[in-house]
Amino acid sequence: MFSSKKETSKIDPEQRELIENAQVRIKQKKNLFRHFIVFLAGAVLLIIVNLLLDFGKDFRPLNVDWFVWAILIWFFIFLIHLLNVVLFSSFMNKKWEHDQLEKLVDKQKRKIAQLQTEVDKQQPLPENKSPFIKPDQPLNS
Repeated sequence: MFSSKKETSKIDPEQRELIENAQVRIKQKKNLFRHFIVFLAGAVLLIIVNLLLDFGKDFRPLNVDWFVWAILIWFFIFLIHLLNVVLFSSFMNKKWEHDQLEKLVDKQKRKIAQLQTEVDKQQPLPENKSPFIKPDQPLNS
């Protein structure tokens, strides 16, 4: 009842990897939400700076106010961030990385096996024809 042993729950490596992947995913979504909030606040600030303070009133590239260009560029960056989190992270996740790693390792193993067979054909090991050493006998006995 009052034992000093504590029951510790051990997490197997697969569960640990799932937890770590979930934590990374949560962090990505949290950063995306922060980016969205900063984007909205920044866009409002740019509009206020331009309209109320008349900052850059004369700077109108292509007959459009400068703050519109700034907001559009920022929106494009946010859109890239959104696509990265929503689409690309789900396609190129840890499972995808693991599968790619397995494919490359298998390809390297096949290449090594092919090279080994070529070496064996070109440079075969000499047969042991010494009358003093039996094939089943170790060398240092």
